[in-house]
Amino acid sequence: MFVGRVEGTVVATVKDEGLRGVKLLLMRVIENGVDKHLVVAADATRQAGPGDFVTWIASKEASLLFRQEYCACDVAITGFIDEFNVEKKEN
Repeated sequence: MFVGRVEGTVVATVKDEGLRGVKLLLMRVIENGVDKHLVVAADATRQAGPGDFVTWIASKEASLLFRQEYCACDVAITGFIDEFNVEKKEN
């Protein structure tokens, strides 16, 4: 399971037919409590919005969430995180 934070929405004038009606969101990847790069993620929950902490999956599994056949999707948001705490290690 991966963690991220939704930063905004993406508007696409042309989409893969398999993603018709699916919301695309700009998501910040979080690794070990550190903000990393931005990715575009398809919203399988249909309810995520800016500021939400979310779980996500990648690769073939992400594309299988939406249709019976593969579609052009590499990252999909799968759920929400109510609380997000990071333990800081001291050296």
